[in-house]
Amino acid sequence: MGLILSGCGGGGSSGSTPTPTPAPATAPTGLYAVPSAEALSVADVQAVIAHAAAEASARHLPGVIAVTDRVGNVLAVFRMTGARATAVTSPAPNGANIDAQNLTIPAEAGAIAKAVTGAYLSSSGNAFSTRTASQIVQQNFPPGSSTLGLESGPLFGVQFSQLPCSDLAARYGASGSAALIGPKRSPLGLSADPGGFPLYKNGVVVGGIGVMADGAYGFDANSIDIDNDPEEAIALAGTLGFEAPESVRADHVYVDGTQLRYTDIAYTGLIATGAASYATTDPALGSLVAVRGYAAAVIIVGTAYGSEASGVRAATTSEFSNRDAFVLTDGAGSDRFPIRAGTDAGDVATPLTATETRAILEEAFTVMSRARAQIRQPLDSRAQVTISLVDTRGAVLGIVRSPDAPLFGTDVSLQKARTAAFMSGKNAAQQLLADPSSDVQHFVAATRTFLKGPNALTGATAFTDRAGGLLSRPHFPDGEVARPNGPLSRPIAQFNPLSTGLQSALVLTNLAQHLGFVTGASVSDTPQRCTFIPDASAGQNRLQNGLQIFPGSVPIYRGTTLVGAVGVSGDGIDQDDMIGFLGLAYAGTRVGGIGNAPLAIRADNVVVDLGDAQVRLRYVNCPFAPFLDTSTQNVCTGL
Repeated sequence: MGLILSGCGGGGSSGSTPTPTPAPATAPTGLYAVPSAEALSVADVQAVIAHAAAEASARHLPGVIAVTDRVGNVLAVFRMTGARATAVTSPAPNGANIDAQNLTIPAEAGAIAKAVTGAYLSSSGNAFSTRTASQIVQQNFPPGSSTLGLESGPLFGVQFSQLPCSDLAARYGASGSAALIGPKRSPLGLSADPGGFPLYKNGVVVGGIGVMADGAYGFDANSIDIDNDPEEAIALAGTLGFEAPESVRADHVYVDGTQLRYTDIAYTGLIATGAASYATTDPALGSLVAVRGYAAAVIIVGTAYGSEASGVRAATTSEFSNRDAFVLTDGAGSDRFPIRAGTDAGDVATPLTATETRAILEEAFTVMSRARAQIRQPLDSRAQVTISLVDTRGAVLGIVRSPDAPLFGTDVSLQKARTAAFMSGKNAAQQLLADPSSDVQHFVAATRTFLKGPNALTGATAFTDRAGGLLSRPHFPDGEVARPNGPLSRPIAQFNPLSTGLQSALVLTNLAQHLGFVTGASVSDTPQRCTFIPDASAGQNRLQNGLQIFPGSVPIYRGTTLVGAVGVSGDGIDQDDMIGFLGLAYAGTRVGGIGNAPLAIRADNVVVDLGDAQVRLRYVNCPFAPFLDTSTQNVCTGL
């Protein structure tokens, strides 16, 4: 345990003149193509390992190679002879290492996290690598010395998702029909360290490969230049025969005019020659290893995404009226998160009903199916996301997703929903002050000082993740280097993607517990309960899978009373905002009694006085030309 803990120590805002609420659109039918049932075989996994190991051998850099399927099952972990046993995470710029900075971690944990990231961030419409992840999670987008002053990455904070403590993530070791259901957790959340790629068969993402070899687990701080990263080369070699279609790779996707990055190593830059076979790899170059909590020392067959066994399948008509809807399943036919009423009757006079929950999820799904995607190819594809809904205690009242939405958005949409409900609730400050960590506690005073409001975080303001996220940036306003950090962030001199602020401070103990379990230093794993704030009810934590700090959520109100929140993730952040915001507005029209927060209490009424400037928070930001079926603009105005 000492080894593990050694380093611990836009437009569309809601403030415009109200206009008549448009009627909800008619629900579409059969608008999405369902990915074909593809999966990695044992021979496929062997080929991936053999190609990666051959490249590592040619580069004289033995490493650990992990392969997962699309829903995160670890199909194999191969340790090459002479590979480093551990890696060290990136230190803080000022040397004051806290959270996950400068930690010694098992190399297997890093490799698995990279493989999960490649699989989870990708779909039939986009192929993202861990280098892509690195580009979109840092304090400037794109990161680099010449881009200081630009706003933070669009998925800033997503690295603290798929956490090993998440209650949504399934765990290795279940028996029977639940054995292979996903999404599975990651030992380190999502990775920004180059060396992880998705794997494809017949244009369908079927998994990911991750490589840990150089002893350093971090991120690319400058995406402007071209790196010669051996780990990335080794992992890229592992994709031979399972390459992402060229047309959907990240470098064909643009965000705010910036071209995303897929790899700095071309296939022509690989140096291994000759055919690679598993027969000449194991045991000549290494052997399969077991990883506690993730895999035995064998190769297993991947599950076909969309099957009952994978844990993600098409919804039945009784589960959702939207024909394209997918749900999470227990492997035995039952929806893991069926639509239900709120559980918070002790806190809310009139909790959400099951009818209201259904209306919000179905209307948001309909908005998504009309929306123009940001991160998918070809252009003018439909957006694909996961939508989660919670009550004020963070209890899941329903989750629905489109057929090919990236897997990462499942856990993230739930994080976003819970974060909006938590930050907008009357108990936020009280619960943070009750956390055993003085570091967590100090963020309450910091927020109240920054906002010049002694009652901040007591339910007077409706917070979206966009609003709370702005307070979580290492510069406020976002990107302005002459400004101080937001009150929920680390100062820039101490900040990196492994230490973001309140978000990372809340789960530090959980990460340490889990890594101790993986290495065998601890008998017990971290519970399926992130953070140590008090439970809202028996066994229910308001932030049970962690806090999220990038846009895509709205709180739900009945008049002036908070009753829950909806979170959306899987496409561009403005698309995520719009789907939740409009879906809730349309649901209010459909069933009455519920809707978005009253204008007077939304976070975009909060003006931060910086002395020489006053900065207004944002509530939501909806995209330009948002829909495929109409040319209407400013669709969120007045709602």
